[in-house]
Amino acid sequence: MKKRLVMSHDLPGQPDKKARSEGWDVVVPERGGRMSRVGLLSEVKEAFALVTLLSDRVDTELLDAAPRLKIVANYAVGYDNIDLSACKERGIVVTNTPDVLTEATADLTWALLLGSARRLVEGHRLVSRGEYQGWAPHLLLGQDVGGRVLGIFGAGRIGRAVAERSVGFGMKVLYTDSYPWEEGEKRLGAKRVAWEELLEQSDFLSLHAPLLPDTEKVMNRDAFSRMKPTAILINAARGGLVDEDALLEALDKGELFGAGLDVYDPEPPLQSNPLLKHPRIVLAPHLGSASVGVREEMGRLVIENILAVWEGRPPLTPVG
Repeated sequence: MKKRLVMSHDLPGQPDKKARSEGWDVVVPERGGRMSRVGLLSEVKEAFALVTLLSDRVDTELLDAAPRLKIVANYAVGYDNIDLSACKERGIVVTNTPDVLTEATADLTWALLLGSARRLVEGHRLVSRGEYQGWAPHLLLGQDVGGRVLGIFGAGRIGRAVAERSVGFGMKVLYTDSYPWEEGEKRLGAKRVAWEELLEQSDFLSLHAPLLPDTEKVMNRDAFSRMKPTAILINAARGGLVDEDALLEALDKGELFGAGLDVYDPEPPLQSNPLLKHPRIVLAPHLGSASVGVREEMGRLVIENILAVWEGRPPLTPVG
C-alpha cells in the first residue's frame, strides 16, 4: 500500500516534513492554505492517511471517495465533524489531539472571563475611538471576580484546569459532570451539583462539555432564566452548546450581565449575527489552542498517530 498522506490544511511547524522524512508522499496546501471540499474529495482517492480540522466534514461521501484510507487524524480534541460509525464500518482508525491544548484553552477561558467581568473590550473601544473623557464613578462598572462562584459544566481535562486557576481568586467551585471529580473536591473544595443548581448559583458559568445530542443548546431560554442577572457565561467548548437567540434575549432583557465566546454556531458566525455587535460580549475567533507551542505539538501528535497505524502499532490517542 502506498504511503500517501493528505492534509486538508497547512499546519504550524510544518509537521508534514516529519512524514516526508519517513518516505511519505504528502499532499498539503500552500503555506497557510486550506484544501477545498472538491480538492479533498479528489486527493483522498489513494490516501492511507488523512489529517483534518473541525471544519472538515468526514462523512460517507468523503469516506467512499477514499477506499484505501486507514486513519483520520483530527487536528483537534473534538471530533464531532467525523462520522465515527462510518469510519468503524470501514475499519478506519480515528485519532485526536487531547491533553496538549488543555492549559492553553484554560488560559484563554480565563482571558474571556476577566475581559467580560471588567468590560475590557468596551473600554478599549471607548479609548480607541477618542471617546474617553476621564475617570468617572459610573464608567463601565464590571463584576468582581474574587470570592465569587465559578461554575464548570463538564469537569474534564479543560474544565478542571479552568477550576485550578480559580484558586488565586479565592473562588468557590461548583461543577456538573456525569462523574465525580474527587481530587478537585478534596483539594479545591469543589462541589458537584445538579445542573439547575449550577445555573442558579454560578457567578461565572464556563462550558467545557462535548457537543452531544443531550448537550446541544443546553444553554437555552430556560437555562438563562435560572441564572443570576449579574452572571457571565463563558463558552470555549462548542458553539452548539448555546442557543444564540436565547443568549441575545437574556442579555437584552438584563437576565445576564455578559458573555465571553470563543466558539459559535455556525462557525464562523454570520456577519448578520447581532451577537457580533453586542457591547456585553467579548468575542474571540476560536483561539483556545492558539499558542505556538501547542499548535506545533498538535501537529507532531497527528503525524505520530499516522506513523503508528502504518507500522501496525496502536495509535497514541484513538477516539471511540
